[in-house]
Amino acid sequence: MELMSHIRIRDLSVRHGRTEILKGISLDIPDRKITAIIGPSGCGKTTLLKSMNRLVDSGDGIEVQGEIFVDGENIYDPKVEVTHLRRKMGLLSQKPQVLPMSIYDNIAYGPRIHGIRSRKKLHEIVEHYLRVAGLWDEVKDRLGSPASRLSVGQQQRLCLARGLAVEPEIILGDEPTSALDPQSSQHVERCLQELKSDYTVVVVTHILRQAKRIADYIVFLYLGELVEHGPAAEVFANPKNARTRSYMTGEIS
Repeated sequence: MELMSHIRIRDLSVRHGRTEILKGISLDIPDRKITAIIGPSGCGKTTLLKSMNRLVDSGDGIEVQGEIFVDGENIYDPKVEVTHLRRKMGLLSQKPQVLPMSIYDNIAYGPRIHGIRSRKKLHEIVEHYLRVAGLWDEVKDRLGSPASRLSVGQQQRLCLARGLAVEPEIILGDEPTSALDPQSSQHVERCLQELKSDYTVVVVTHILRQAKRIADYIVFLYLGELVEHGPAAEVFANPKNARTRSYMTGEIS
């Protein structure tokens, strides 16, 4: 029996006023792979990503139609508890958003909210996820320092560690390296590639070279439409749609 995908999207449309941002998207996101959502600016990449954890929601002129199933549960069902849903997902934004507290407390914040009080257990969690994010050796002697004193690249890896500390199943990244220098970008890319053995990873990127480096699966959007999707090696080597080919060659951007 085939395992059910963590994320299944069915006929998803998102409209803002008269503008249709996404048009009838249906898609299964493969588990324990890195899926890269690519396409020109304004094509709906970030809207699709944020639809997966209800950061795009009805209200303020936004209308969402269709269904997204996470572990078999339609997250747009009115009975769904959104906080419970978002615990399943760690989100990396374009710019790191550290909490106004120490490095240690940034990581311990989520576990404390979920009831962990043991200082020993919290320390184990903090160390473990800082190591996962490749940050432990850089900060282990200043865990009590404000997180805001870290470099931007370190802050992004801290945000990754903070998101992982609540033990999500899915990692969402909205252009997570766009504000970083090349070395920090490599750190984050390496972390994501190591994490895919345990997590479903979905990232938006406007950098084709990055998608080629890290993605196992490609989703190509154009003007709100799902044009093509499939294994990255196949899409890059032999895109089936003329618009995909044009995007790959830089004819449309």
